[in-house]
Amino acid sequence: MDVREGSRGHPQRVRRCLPPRARKPFAQEVEVEFAEARASSESAGRRSDRTLERGALAFSEKGAIEEGRTILFVDQSGFYLLPTVVRTYAPIGETPILREELSRDHLSVMSGITLEGKLLMIEQERAFKGEDVVRFLKHALRQIAGKLLVIWDGSPIHRAKVIKEFLVGGAAARLQLEQLPGYAPELNPDEGIWKHLKYVELKNVCCRSLSELRVELRKAKERLRHKKHVILGCIRQPGFEV
Repeated sequence: MDVREGSRGHPQRVRRCLPPRARKPFAQEVEVEFAEARASSESAGRRSDRTLERGALAFSEKGAIEEGRTILFVDQSGFYLLPTVVRTYAPIGETPILREELSRDHLSVMSGITLEGKLLMIEQERAFKGEDVVRFLKHALRQIAGKLLVIWDGSPIHRAKVIKEFLVGGAAARLQLEQLPGYAPELNPDEGIWKHLKYVELKNVCCRSLSELRVELRKAKERLRHKKHVILGCIRQPGFEV
């Protein structure tokens, strides 16, 4: 609160005029303002970094196209027996009830999508290791002709020794691996595939076993393969051209 020029202001009198929530120690005020300014600065910095990261990926995309490579965005996720609960329609007065046992059992899934809307996927009942990643890469090389540029995150399994040996053993003639910038999952279009499968294709689906979940997942994958506009929409979301 400002005191008029030429008048005498008593600190206690001024303090009584302030609402309770406005009474903060000076050090606390400085700390709050500094934190807000730092958060704003960090937010602006992240936006700037994302712009640079998208530019770098666009450069890689352009180079791959010039070399005649097919770009494949790859990612991993988990699908659990517990259903993804989504609001749905039901007769008036009859609330839908999903009955499922609490379980951590799940399928580990790896997928890849191309700029043309092609979808590849493998699943298994254990966590992925380097050998499983090589299996997926071999699957991709069989399904897609010519040279490939695989773009994925910096997961440790993507840097496994067995993958380096796979490249040295001859795969490097057709296969090039490119890592996404750190802490930027939103730049991977494959994230949209997981969201669509879990919240659209498999919403409110209850499975009693992993084998049943595997069947439902494969049927969902085939449905998604026929929705090319959804796959292309996932690619456009981070700003890639299709």
